[in-house]
Amino acid sequence: MSGHGAERGLGDRPRWRQVDGIVLLDKPPGLGSTPALQRVRRLLHAAKAGHAGTLDPMATGMLPLCFGQATKACGALLGSSKAYRATVLLGAATDTGDAEGRTVRTGAVPPLDPEIVTGAMARVSGTREQMPPMYSALKHQGRPLYELARRGEEVARTPRTVSIHRLDLLRLDSAAIDFEVVCSKGTYVRVLGEELAAALGTVGHLAALRRLWVEPFVDSPMVTLQEIEDWAASGPAEDGHPAWLLPVDAAFPDLPRVDLSSLDSLHLRQGRILRAPPALSLPGHARAYDESGRFLGLVEGDGAGGLRVARLFVGGASGKGANPA
Repeated sequence: MSGHGAERGLGDRPRWRQVDGIVLLDKPPGLGSTPALQRVRRLLHAAKAGHAGTLDPMATGMLPLCFGQATKACGALLGSSKAYRATVLLGAATDTGDAEGRTVRTGAVPPLDPEIVTGAMARVSGTREQMPPMYSALKHQGRPLYELARRGEEVARTPRTVSIHRLDLLRLDSAAIDFEVVCSKGTYVRVLGEELAAALGTVGHLAALRRLWVEPFVDSPMVTLQEIEDWAASGPAEDGHPAWLLPVDAAFPDLPRVDLSSLDSLHLRQGRILRAPPALSLPGHARAYDESGRFLGLVEGDGAGGLRVARLFVGGASGKGANPA
């Protein structure tokens, strides 16, 4: 990745450039996922960007930001399991399901103890149907549901199958429950908080939410927006590559690796089927690398002893004698 100071366009605006990689942003409170993405994109001067998994403005924690070729991995990351730490405040329900909404219902909070709460948690765990909230980015006839909700409209939604893999009680007091959850894609923790409150015989809303990790980045450190701003302000060198800009293949750490010759790398980029290495057992995808160790993309078996491209993460090559680099 190039430095920042040398390339400026008209009006002293930075030119977009090719940046490939993944940033695990520790999203601050009060900032939506898309504004957070655009802030980091401008700091990196990245030409292409996307994020994997929306976080509400109130929420903090891991927001994977994908740049350049890594945007092709957004779909895989969106389908991953995620972990959160949250606080549900009992006795009041809001229209948004969190502390940013207005109170729409209140209810008495029954006496609670850890055994009662863990029993309720067991009832809302496992694989089941969950109704998406109106305050969500899901679309109805091309419009985000939250736009309709802000106008006081409510439309029919289709329940989605979600899996609550693990739900643990962290702390309990008379009106608040801290919990940690590991769940599948598509799970709304705001709705889970409401469901937990209902299972306890009352109403509630989320008072705090933090995403701890997105698979496969379970133990990966996050970077704050302030750290990225400080890095950008320091005027990094032309070859500057911050440690928090992860390589594209970091999205696929558990897939087997295939190292290709220069000729096979070229043929792969041209879309040709390669002969699979004899020692490679490939029921699914594998990561392919060229002779210099550069990640080329994902390959899969063709069922007849060959390898074919599943998804390229570099530019393709065409024509006899094309340069694989």
